[in-house]
Amino acid sequence: MELQKNRIAMVSPSLNVYSETFIQAQKNGIASEVFYYYGGNLPTHLEYYGELLNIKKFLLYKLERKLKFTSFNTAELAFIASLKQNKIQLVFAQYGPVAYRLVKICKYLNIPLISHFHGYDASVFSIVEDCNNYKELFDYSKFIIAVSHSMKKRLIELGCPKDKLIYNPCGPDNFFSTLSPKFSEDTFIGLGRFVEKKAPYYTILAFSKVLEKYPNSKLIIGGNGNLYEVCQNLVKYLKIENNVLLPGVLSKEEFSNYLENSLAFVQHSITAINGDQEGTPVAVLEASGSGLPVIATFHAGIPDVIINGKTGLLVEEHDVDAMAEKMILLLKNKDFAEELGRSGKQRIQSQFSMDRHLQKLDEIIQCSIKDV
Repeated sequence: MELQKNRIAMVSPSLNVYSETFIQAQKNGIASEVFYYYGGNLPTHLEYYGELLNIKKFLLYKLERKLKFTSFNTAELAFIASLKQNKIQLVFAQYGPVAYRLVKICKYLNIPLISHFHGYDASVFSIVEDCNNYKELFDYSKFIIAVSHSMKKRLIELGCPKDKLIYNPCGPDNFFSTLSPKFSEDTFIGLGRFVEKKAPYYTILAFSKVLEKYPNSKLIIGGNGNLYEVCQNLVKYLKIENNVLLPGVLSKEEFSNYLENSLAFVQHSITAINGDQEGTPVAVLEASGSGLPVIATFHAGIPDVIINGKTGLLVEEHDVDAMAEKMILLLKNKDFAEELGRSGKQRIQSQFSMDRHLQKLDEIIQCSIKDV
C-alpha cells in the first residue's frame, strides 16, 4: 500500500519563468503532493485550476468584510479557502517577500511555513526594509532556506535564529552530468538575465581584451533583460559583432550544446548599487556539473561552489583586466581548462547534486509537518 504523500502549497510569484528552472525542479522533484500557487506575493492562481477568486466568491467575501466577519481581504480569503479545500499541510514560500506576505494567513490556519530565499530578497535594501527586516517571517517560519553562506550570514545579521537556518543551494539538473565538453573551440559561454548584478557588460569588456591576442575566439551570452540592448550597443561600439553573439533566451538543449563545445563558462557577477546579489547561480552549477571550468567573481554563493584554481578561476568584482587574463590563461592552456572542468564535475556530483538538494528539502518538509 502506497503511503499518502504530504500535501504542500508551493507559492511563487510566477508560473514558469525561464530563469527560475530551480523552482520547477523543486516542484517536480520533492516527495510531496505539490499544489503550485502563483500570481504575486499573494497568489491569485492555482496551477491546473485557474483563478482563485471568481465573481461569486468576490461578492460573498466582500459581504463578509462589510459585516465585519473577517479582517482578511477578498484575495486573502480566496487563498485561505483554497488551502482549506485542498487540505494543505504546509506552505513552502519561494522568495522572502512571498513568505512575509503569507505569515498572517499561515498563522490563522496554524499551517507551518518554510521560507526559501534565493538572492535579491535577502539583499536589496528596499525589499528587506519593506518586509520589516523579515521579523515576523523569522518568528513564524519553521525553517528558512539560504542558498549561499553569505546569504546565511546576512539573514543572521537581520535577526534570523541560527537554529532555523538551512544552507541548501539549488542543484543542477542531473542531465548536465551526462555532458562531455570537447574543449575543441575557442569559445566562452555565459547564460543569465541581463541585469545589474550579473553585469554582462563587464564580461564583454573583458572579452574585448582577449580578442587583442586571440582574434578568432568567440563569446556567447544567452538570456535577456533590461541591459540587453545596452550590451548590444556595447558590442557594436567595440566593433566585435563577429566575435560576440547575444542570442537571447536559450533552451536547455541549446545551452547544453554550447557547453559541450566551449572552453569555459563566464559570468562577472557584482553587488548592484541597490544591494542586489546573486544566491548561488544555477547556470554556474550547471556549467561546472557538465565538466566545464567556470571563470567568475568572488561574489555571493559562487565561491561556495567554485574553488579558485581547482574547479575554476575567480576574480574580484569589477576587475575586468583580471577576468580577461583568466580567459587568456585557458586559451593558452587547454589541458588546464580540462583539469579544472573534471575537478568541477566531481565536486558538483559529490556535494551539490540535485538529489542531495531535494533530499534536504524532503527532510525539512517532513520535520515541519511532524512537529504540528
